[in-house]
Amino acid sequence: MERLQERLGNANRALTAFYEVVGNDKPSTVERDAAIQRFEFSFEVCWKAGKQFLFNVEGLDVGSPKGVIRSFREVGVLSENEAILGLQMADDRNLTVHTYNEDLAMEIYGRLQQYYNLLRAWANRMESRIK
Repeated sequence: MERLQERLGNANRALTAFYEVVGNDKPSTVERDAAIQRFEFSFEVCWKAGKQFLFNVEGLDVGSPKGVIRSFREVGVLSENEAILGLQMADDRNLTVHTYNEDLAMEIYGRLQQYYNLLRAWANRMESRIK
């Protein structure tokens, strides 16, 4: 459980940093790219915390971000709609290497507030289940 607590702490710190940069309607390219970068590392630490949660709490060993998201739907932590958004979020995370494509970068940026809300809810639910 100590490793899970550590991973949840990392997720909360990343989400705090992510929150600082979401929601700007007219970001500069630097602000947009910084927000996408913070999304990337927030997603990474959250799915890894989820992986650890599934292992420690549910006894499941899941190895991929999409597998983790699907498993959280199966154990009732995420709703069907949240899981669908989570899978889209995983796809967008994989596309973030293409932020040089202005249209794609703005599309992903436009979804960051939703992704922040989902990641925050996911982290909060994990924490509430282990207390």
